[in-house]
Amino acid sequence: MKKKFLSAAMVALLAVVCVTGCTNSGKKDQMKADEVAKLIDAIYVQERTDQTDEQCKKAKEAWDALTDAQKALVEGEEADPDYFGRDTGDASKDDPRNADGIGENEILVVSFGTSFNDSRALDIKGIEDALQNAFPDWSVRRAFTAQIIINHVQARDGEKIDNVDQALQRAVDNGVKKLIIQPTHLMHGAEYDELMETLKSYEDKFDVVAVAEPLLGKVGADANVINADKKAVAEAIVKAALATEGYGSIEEAAAAGTAFVFMGHGTSHTAKISYSQMQAQMKDLGYDNVFIGTVEGEPEETACEEVIKAVSEAGYKNVILRPLMVVAGDHANNDMAGDDDDSWLSTFAASEKFEILHVQIEGLGRISDIQKLYVEHTTEVINGLGE
Repeated sequence: MKKKFLSAAMVALLAVVCVTGCTNSGKKDQMKADEVAKLIDAIYVQERTDQTDEQCKKAKEAWDALTDAQKALVEGEEADPDYFGRDTGDASKDDPRNADGIGENEILVVSFGTSFNDSRALDIKGIEDALQNAFPDWSVRRAFTAQIIINHVQARDGEKIDNVDQALQRAVDNGVKKLIIQPTHLMHGAEYDELMETLKSYEDKFDVVAVAEPLLGKVGADANVINADKKAVAEAIVKAALATEGYGSIEEAAAAGTAFVFMGHGTSHTAKISYSQMQAQMKDLGYDNVFIGTVEGEPEETACEEVIKAVSEAGYKNVILRPLMVVAGDHANNDMAGDDDDSWLSTFAASEKFEILHVQIEGLGRISDIQKLYVEHTTEVINGLGE
């Protein structure tokens, strides 16, 4: 009996030790994960400081020191395991375009930016390459307006991209005399306004400063205003979408019961009317099976539920979702094509109104006709300088 009692006691003791040890181990794992989450949250900000470079370095080093189990526990206000763990492609295929010694003529290409490596190389670099090929006597450089994205790319991949202030100061330090700025923004929205505000502090530091039009050109007064830029963009994106899906024409797609939905970002800025104008442009071109939507649902008729209603009432049973964004980044991969219940793909499926749903995760920047349009905008400005 005594032997049995000791054995039972020993088993109980071992169980307590095991539970305590496992609990302590779990707590330590969570503590380490929480430390990394705080470091990520600290660089998930829109303002660059003197500490940013070191903060990015520490965040990556701390992440690399975690076990796989600990990485899965990382969660903060903005942090999650995907911040460092998601595979978005090969960053080495990109070019930050921040070299010095560039001569007196510079074209600064300003983009919102993306942390998705493949999209950055195909969409943003694609536009920059087209501009450099078109203007060999000018040096093409890059700036992103989203410091959050700049920090993400730097911390994860070691690629340093200039923000607008850094890029402008770099141009000053390089002795640039003539500076052309080509925004890759879709419209004259909030990002464009912020760019122009920043530029005011540098205008007197160059002999010539000129800003080219964003992709869709002038905004216009009402929803029915269309222009050559919007027409060119509409034709280019529909042509690309048809080719990707294997249709020979928009009429062939319509006959097959297929609609194309282009999802933009949306904005509360007065420039939001540009989305309504793009819808008007589609109708003007006879693209009755093409619909414009936005993540933010501004303008109201571009909200996901409104677009579903419009597509369904028009009688289309097959839907192709594609971004109306320069890059196929976070919004395209998550808000449009993600697995979450509130993604556009999931919401369209949940409506049970459609038989076939496809996504095309391709940014506008990789379309050659879109690249040509940016080149045309830059050409107009350079010609205005008498070059």
